[in-house]
Amino acid sequence: MCGIVGMVGNSAVNQRLYDALTVLQHRGQDAAGIVTSSEGELYSRKGSGLVRDVFQQHHMVELKGNIGIGHVRYPTAGCDRASEAQPFYVNAPYGICLAHNGNLTNASELAAILIHEDRRHLNTSSDSEVLLNVFASELQRVGTPRVTPADIFSALNAVYRRCRGGFAVVAMVIGHGLLGFRDPHGIRPLVLGRHDTPRGPEWMLASESVALAALGFKFERDIGPGEAVFIDEQGRLHAQQFGNHLRHTPCIFEYVYFARPDSIIDKISVYRARMRMGDKLAEKILRVYPHHDIDVVIPIPDTSRTSAMQVALKLGLKYREGFIKNRYIGRTFIMPGQQQRETSVRRKLNAIDLEFRGKNVLLVDDSIVRGTTSAQIIDLAREAGAKKVYFASAAPPVRFPNVYGIDMPAASELVASERTVEEVASVIGADWLIYQDLEDLVAACRHDDARIEEFDTSCFSGEYVTGDVTPEYLEKLKLERSDEAKSQRRDERGPFKIVSR
Repeated sequence: MCGIVGMVGNSAVNQRLYDALTVLQHRGQDAAGIVTSSEGELYSRKGSGLVRDVFQQHHMVELKGNIGIGHVRYPTAGCDRASEAQPFYVNAPYGICLAHNGNLTNASELAAILIHEDRRHLNTSSDSEVLLNVFASELQRVGTPRVTPADIFSALNAVYRRCRGGFAVVAMVIGHGLLGFRDPHGIRPLVLGRHDTPRGPEWMLASESVALAALGFKFERDIGPGEAVFIDEQGRLHAQQFGNHLRHTPCIFEYVYFARPDSIIDKISVYRARMRMGDKLAEKILRVYPHHDIDVVIPIPDTSRTSAMQVALKLGLKYREGFIKNRYIGRTFIMPGQQQRETSVRRKLNAIDLEFRGKNVLLVDDSIVRGTTSAQIIDLAREAGAKKVYFASAAPPVRFPNVYGIDMPAASELVASERTVEEVASVIGADWLIYQDLEDLVAACRHDDARIEEFDTSCFSGEYVTGDVTPEYLEKLKLERSDEAKSQRRDERGPFKIVSR
């Protein structure tokens, strides 16, 4: 999962791209990058770390131009090197920069074709570089000094034909304009905003609507599944729909965890969806444990707060903030490496003894992935004096890997894989555990205005909407994504070794 932004302005966009990336920082804390363009020249800065660490004042001054794109990275499928920070760039044709959120399910196949048939060089193992080179290879066929929107869309038609998986993309064709497009299922989000000025409209593309609002852009619409928009340097907007109409199935985990609550994705308020998740979860608790002895409901900050408040309201119980969060520690789920995730939990959260001592507490979290974080939080609650610790997840059991851009590990690293609810409760140390039902989660995320009937629920159901995910593919992904595999890659290359292929 990553955050992307693109902008065509009437004045310098460097500061605004920086501000947008800070708003989208929750989508990726591993690396950040910005590329801008002015009078045909390219200006770039990217590196490992948070936005505030990658960009200093002298970097910002050098990012000239009224058009640019930016990216914050959450590493997936082994892409965790500094050299793989985005945006990526190829100099032919025209010069193209690209930033990508998602994951191609046929990246290996495409890489082989690009190398052996298209004679293109790939410098990293990133599927984003593969996607960039597929687009560049198709645009190369135009063969004219200037490209038109029709040329761009013609090249994209081939990209949609060749690429599979989940993707939202912003790309800049140097000297021509800004491009944004979304996968045919709409798995990954992308929104369009507009800001009218005396000199004409300015345009912005971003992963979430909250980035538009923060920069004063009016939300125009979501980019549709299989849709592309191209904004030339004069600020003229062009749009085209590609492919046959497929099911619009956005990733439901966006609403559970990744997106900010103040975002609206595909006409669905993340905040309202999480409220409904809390309502549904409370209803299940009353069905399963009608004579419960819960004294207080406590959220695990921050993502679960909205759901936890609704749980407390529906159950007629006190809602209390029992954990204080150190906001300078990153989100543990998206930290690379199990050891780093484990050591960060106690640095990140501190329990308020007063809210736990002598009480039966219900802890509410958005989801349980590996289970180690949940186990440590339950330990914190017991150390603070809780008599009993119950645990509720606003999402169903995560039993399957996600292949569309969320670096959920191999199934063997998921605590709910091949375990019953009671077994998971024992592993994490809860007195009892309750999960949201999948049908209730889907119902919580639905909204009549959105006209979305289905979501990508693959990490809960094992059903992959693109229809091309085989057991062999999942086994290959396991070898790439597991914590053991990542650790081995880091050991092999060492701190300063540059790997290319």
